[in-house]
Amino acid sequence: MTITEKPEAVDTAPPASSDAEGASWPDESAESAFLAEARDRGEPIAPTRAKEEIADETDAKALPPLNELVNRIPADVREALEDLFRARFVTVKRVPKRALKT
Repeated sequence: MTITEKPEAVDTAPPASSDAEGASWPDESAESAFLAEARDRGEPIAPTRAKEEIADETDAKALPPLNELVNRIPADVREALEDLFRARFVTVKRVPKRALKT
């Protein structure tokens, strides 16, 4: 009769990261491996946005003040918006061209 020893338990848990260290992002090779595995599973992969597209969305012109834009709306339309929707104009934002209907 032979006696076999049990193998020591191996800790497979990832090392605990300290709060001061923060989350570490995967490097480019890990990300490409993840995307390849997802593609093999048949998951749709969203393409990354091109730098030209980002440049189109940010225009160098300064936006006009909110009061100036509100004053461009005819008074009767502003009253109708207030009556129907209780609309309040709060901020001025630039909308990307791709968000507009053609």
